[in-house]
Amino acid sequence: MQRIPTGMIDHLNPPTGMMADNVVGFARALRAAGLPVGPGAVIDALQALRLIDVGSRSDVYATLQSIFVKRHEHVLIFAQAFELFFRAAEEWQQMLESIPLPDHAKKKPPPASRRVQEALAQASQAIDKAEEEQELRLSVSDHEVLQKKDFAQMSAAEIAEVTRAIASMRLPQAELRTRRHAPDRHGRRLDLRRTLRASLRAGGEIVDIRKLGPLDKPSPIVALLDISGSMSEYTRLFLHFLHAITDDRKRVSTFLFGTRLTNVTRALRARDPDDALQSCTAAVEDWAGGTRISASLHAFNKLWSRRVLGQGAIVLLISDGLERDADGQLAFEIDRLHRSCRRLIWLNPLLRYAGFEAKAQGIKMMLPHVDEFRPVHNLTSMHALVEALSAPPPQHRRTLIRSAA
Repeated sequence: MQRIPTGMIDHLNPPTGMMADNVVGFARALRAAGLPVGPGAVIDALQALRLIDVGSRSDVYATLQSIFVKRHEHVLIFAQAFELFFRAAEEWQQMLESIPLPDHAKKKPPPASRRVQEALAQASQAIDKAEEEQELRLSVSDHEVLQKKDFAQMSAAEIAEVTRAIASMRLPQAELRTRRHAPDRHGRRLDLRRTLRASLRAGGEIVDIRKLGPLDKPSPIVALLDISGSMSEYTRLFLHFLHAITDDRKRVSTFLFGTRLTNVTRALRARDPDDALQSCTAAVEDWAGGTRISASLHAFNKLWSRRVLGQGAIVLLISDGLERDADGQLAFEIDRLHRSCRRLIWLNPLLRYAGFEAKAQGIKMMLPHVDEFRPVHNLTSMHALVEALSAPPPQHRRTLIRSAA
């Protein structure tokens, strides 16, 4: 696709021709990179460009960003895509080099920028819908590689495939024996009420003994997900996983924390995963910021533990453990959380490294108070987690599971 400098489309009014082609191509690139950009957004962008000075790069950037970006985690991807797609001629660059871009657009691209470059490469070709779907289908060997590939190193197509795999996950019912009873023809306890009612229907002549058996319910799951900057490469896929298990069972509570704690349980109950993640993004104010694990756990223990940790709840703590203010308060709060739940499982992406050692002060304080310490950085580790949630708890109080990848 032929691209033109933004400064040269100043007189293209109405928004047709090369300007429209560039905006449509840019929207296709963003969609391939994972942003939900539809035809309505493209029409809005073309109309908005008629109302601004398209010779100003910063105005074009701000206009397109306001229309195409709806979530916090998409800001950086949009900035990288804009820089690559609208790379102008040398004279236009010299003319506008004094115009500052936002700080996040000038930073060194993180590993996720690979998705943007691949998306732009796809956008430069006229690929029809059938070819795109065929490109996303992975062979058997590719699927095996994808199972062990780190989420942070995946391309846009691979992340789309992983998202579909996560959405199809079904969490087995980890049954928890309760004190209640339910009708059971093989039970050992007499159900006197149902027995008498059945006898009255037959005029009292026939007595059909009804019995009760123990009632098993799935264990509640409480997820505490770290959304700080160091976890940004994994946050979105973890939210997809939490949405999948929330949709599969009703007794799931999800909390996000960075510098503060946010309850997003109701948001993740939306049937559509994109709507659920958008609601989570809108509810969180400290996305990709710092990490205050101690303060977040204190808020959870004080405000939510008695509400959601009853009936043998299993707690999933998803964090790298890089606490900003590691002190004795952190050890106290994690110990209090451990005593309040049936099982505390710490999921740490840093365990993907074979030579991982608990050297950080925050990790040292938290590790003695968890039942299981597991990696969660690829599909293999997620499948292992699903199996572990339905299995009985380990005999030892703390179990370290290394990455098999």
